[in-house]
Amino acid sequence: MASLLRGTAFITGAGSGIGQSTAYAFAAHGIRKLAIADINPTNLATTKAQLNQKYPDLEILTLETDTSNEKSVDSAIATTISKFSRLDIAVNNAGIGGEAATATLSLESWRKTMSVNLDGVWLCQRAQIRQMLTQNQIDPGPRGSRGVIVNVASMLGLVASSPLTPAVAYTASKHGVMGLTKTDAVMYAQQGIRVNAICPGYVGTPLLKAATAGGVMDAEIEKVPQKRLGEMEEIADGIVFLASPMSSFMTGQGLVIDGGYTCQ
Repeated sequence: MASLLRGTAFITGAGSGIGQSTAYAFAAHGIRKLAIADINPTNLATTKAQLNQKYPDLEILTLETDTSNEKSVDSAIATTISKFSRLDIAVNNAGIGGEAATATLSLESWRKTMSVNLDGVWLCQRAQIRQMLTQNQIDPGPRGSRGVIVNVASMLGLVASSPLTPAVAYTASKHGVMGLTKTDAVMYAQQGIRVNAICPGYVGTPLLKAATAGGVMDAEIEKVPQKRLGEMEEIADGIVFLASPMSSFMTGQGLVIDGGYTCQ
């Protein structure tokens, strides 16, 4: 069976959670040149070791990267190009939570969430687009591209957070990611670059599980029509679709994978 994915891929937040699951899914679907970035080098080493064990022919570049820092981001992309010569798929996944209502949220917390979740995605996307504009299309014809970007937003990039679990900074940052995705998708469509977003619902990531210990999320999960948390692998599968030629006529879209939560 032919591989879904080709070329060089770059993933932020690849040390754990959705980013790590995406790295595994990319390797399973054909990627053999992979740059994985994370602020935690120990987590990166774990991801690399597990990938190397299963896919010994996979070339892996690990990049300790602070996505909220311009120099760190630009260096990560430059190092990726130095090793692999081009960048075909980029997944901007790194992010943090921001659980609070406006009346109780500090300016410091607001700015930290925005710095990572929105500034960081923009910094990565800027560096990625600059590189993609310099390279030729990997495949001929309308289904090929000069590069594909997938931003990890959230269903909270489309709807408000619940009063049961207020997250004004997180929600605002993910709405910003959706605006960034749509604007750059339109801006660079004719240059052969596609930009889409994935919008997960409540997913059983280590971050969510740590933040919701003690049953804090029980009432929210009950509101999900499928009555469960999503699996990280289910989100990774959606990212594979958006990164592949199977979604070649999609750009500027948010693919919602939320168990039906936002349908209500």
